[in-house]
Amino acid sequence: MKIFHLSDLHIGKQLHHYSLLAEQKHILKQIVELAEKEMPDAVVIAGDIFDVPVPSAEAVALFDDFLSSLNDITPRIPVLLIAGNHDSAKRIDFASSILAKHDVYIAGMPPTQPEEQVKKVTLADEFGEVDFYLLPFVKPGYVRKLFADEIKSYDMAVKKVLEREKIDTSRRNVLISHQFYTASGKEPETCDSEIRMVGGIENVDTAVLEPFDYAALGHIHKAQKIGKEQYRYCGTPLPYSVSEAETEKSITVVELGEKGSSPKISRLPLKPLRQVRKLTGELEEILAAATEDMRGDFVSITLTDEVEAYHPKERLEANFDRILEIRIDNARTRKILEFSEEPLGDLSPYGAFCAFFKDMNGRELTEEEDMMLKEVLQAETEAEE
Repeated sequence: MKIFHLSDLHIGKQLHHYSLLAEQKHILKQIVELAEKEMPDAVVIAGDIFDVPVPSAEAVALFDDFLSSLNDITPRIPVLLIAGNHDSAKRIDFASSILAKHDVYIAGMPPTQPEEQVKKVTLADEFGEVDFYLLPFVKPGYVRKLFADEIKSYDMAVKKVLEREKIDTSRRNVLISHQFYTASGKEPETCDSEIRMVGGIENVDTAVLEPFDYAALGHIHKAQKIGKEQYRYCGTPLPYSVSEAETEKSITVVELGEKGSSPKISRLPLKPLRQVRKLTGELEEILAAATEDMRGDFVSITLTDEVEAYHPKERLEANFDRILEIRIDNARTRKILEFSEEPLGDLSPYGAFCAFFKDMNGRELTEEEDMMLKEVLQAETEAEE
């Protein structure tokens, strides 16, 4: 059974106040084209469909178009998706009963009442049936009514919910989950675009994934395994922070064989409409390296000129249409950021200005500048008298 594993679409997201809807439309169209070419047996989306709980009409329309395009592929490819921590569970769940009739299976909330179970979807291939468990983002408070014991942590919440399912490990099982998983305390590699809770209280240990032949995980924006090879984050389809600049994004493709065999895992590269780039160097170097192909890209620029460059912002904007930020990194700015416990020394107006001038310019006053400063201070003193 071939599975396309996606997550963290974050439709409607902005990058430094630039809308990414055009980029997302481009990449979702590419995913549909790859699905039509590769014909997976299922497309899995492991949470964070939207970037905010109440997405814009444009974001909702884009996702609707994506689902409709996948659904139009013949023969029809089942789509299984869950809500992530960015999503509104109720909005994601809307019309789920109707959509299930079109092979779009949605789980917005984990079980919250004793009579409820984790949504399970069973598909089949030449080796038999595969049970997919759709487990949306779980908070301890969501599942407190299911258990007599107090649920004190995310780890306990997920563990108890999965134990309650009494999963038949003689069958092939796939979990779709959106949590922050760690492997015996080892954390996955993260990016600046992710939201983390202070103190790691949301961590869930991968030990809870033992009953599953594959765990299709969402929440972490970099594609990677966590613990075993078959426990994987697929990452985002687009870079959503400067820390992900020039990172190759992809679809994770999983091929399940017969029970007991290891899944085959590969990646299909995705080509963004525009790159996210980090450019570092002196102004003239960056301008000289700028090409027409880079003009439309999202760029983060760090200038290293020791002497203040002439009109850097205006000159950079003439070469780049989507500047995310312009930073300065040189001896002067690094010194300002250093913490010093040295005594301040001479705090007279003269001494304070000399120290400030040296910090800002990386040199002492010239003899002429020193004389001018003294004249100004002397005139000020005489005026006060």
